[in-house]
Amino acid sequence: MTEPIRQLEMRDITKRFPGVLSNDRVNIEVRAGEVLALLGENGAGKTTLMNVLYGLYAPEEGQILLNGRPVTIGSPKKAIELGIGMVHQHFMLVPTLTVAENVALGLEGQGIFLKLNDVSDRIRAISAEYGITVNPDAYVWQLSVGEQQRVEIVKALFRGASLLILDEPTAVLTPQEAEELVKVLRRMAERGGALIIISHKLHEVMAVSDRVTVLRDGRVAATLRTADTSPEELAQQMVGREMHVWERQPAKAVGQALLELRNLTATSDKGTPALRGVDLNIRAGEIVGIAGVSGNGQKELAEVIAGLRAVTGGEVLLKGRNVANCSPREILKAGLGYVPEDRLHVGTIPSFSNWENLILKDHGDAPYARRFMLQGKTIREICGRLIGDYGVKTPDQDTWTGRLSGGNIQRLILAREITREPAVLVAAYPTRGLDIGATEYVHTKLMEIRDKGMGILLISEDLEELMNLSDRIAVLYEGRLVAVMDGAEADENRLGLLMAGMEATAGLQSA
Repeated sequence: MTEPIRQLEMRDITKRFPGVLSNDRVNIEVRAGEVLALLGENGAGKTTLMNVLYGLYAPEEGQILLNGRPVTIGSPKKAIELGIGMVHQHFMLVPTLTVAENVALGLEGQGIFLKLNDVSDRIRAISAEYGITVNPDAYVWQLSVGEQQRVEIVKALFRGASLLILDEPTAVLTPQEAEELVKVLRRMAERGGALIIISHKLHEVMAVSDRVTVLRDGRVAATLRTADTSPEELAQQMVGREMHVWERQPAKAVGQALLELRNLTATSDKGTPALRGVDLNIRAGEIVGIAGVSGNGQKELAEVIAGLRAVTGGEVLLKGRNVANCSPREILKAGLGYVPEDRLHVGTIPSFSNWENLILKDHGDAPYARRFMLQGKTIREICGRLIGDYGVKTPDQDTWTGRLSGGNIQRLILAREITREPAVLVAAYPTRGLDIGATEYVHTKLMEIRDKGMGILLISEDLEELMNLSDRIAVLYEGRLVAVMDGAEADENRLGLLMAGMEATAGLQSA
């Protein structure tokens, strides 16, 4: 049996990619019985560092020590043998298999003699020891996102992990699920486990961690005891400057309805009902937030409005015109702006240059074109101004957009969509995966265009973001709008209950 990890040290870890120094002599340490949080902006080197620890990357310099002894981790298999487990942000489970079958996948030395009953018994024992509720006989497709995450944790513990790495562990959880996860992680630490979490959420870091290591530009900017710091100090350490303290700002003036959804229905990619009679309107000068656990119709809602998915019933009225089942181009011309969930492959063409992506939706119109001829000088001038105004960090206009960071791709998309001056902007998960500085920028731009009279439909799984930005919040559960409330009256507990389908417990009536 592998010796439990009492102490892990990563000393002077250096990792380079072509043209990028991702980790520059990074030092971190975590001991049994504590939770270390790894913070930093996008591109700071957090994920690269953890990929080195899990054997996915080999460092050019530095060493890893377990219990004081140097080790070489050349693969995830070696990491697991040493007692290191990792729960990725996107779960590695087979939906059509049971929990026990997923846990058993890849186990060595069992062959045809593997007994699933023994696996199930061990899963129950682990569940009881750590207070993790998991049914070994349930199929993964039947489980909520939070339950699937617990399966991933059990799978790592089953393999003997005494050090667990979790990448953005609460990104897709309801507040109640996130609170339960924090309890599980603290319980694991109390039982002698060592944990490292990568997170963008400062309140989450404050709630679960014992120490925090902040990375900035590939280097360690600070390592602090959580009890001795604050969210404000951590934010400042991450970005290297004082952060704006965000305060909720109510809409200045709300006008007429610009987008109206009437008894809207649509199906999912599997042919099952995804939207079930949705009624909602977005008015000029307001932000309407859509809350819901992933998979409850948010993706389909955005795609139906943008013309990327067929409407099976109902109407989509944009400035009074029914655009249901119109082409995406017709809908864009009618006054819609769209920031999609997949910014890289739907929001842009990665192999196109920055200037090509900036003019992508209007390249045949003035001022970009005249008589079907592109106006090169005008395009250069306008795109150069947009890149500067929106703070897109790029070598030049000709750089492929796919080579930019997530935050800079998002700035590019916002520059394009806002410049088109649509009546309504649909923003689906506009800050997902963005660091705190890029998130602050996106929030500021959304408030600016709202105050200029644009109607905004904001889809997000970050309840703090929704409550800070939204004038009204609508909750989607299994394709239905179960409630619509004033943004100022919303709280995480009530929203979380509604997102889990518990309308009566939340004390609200359906909208």
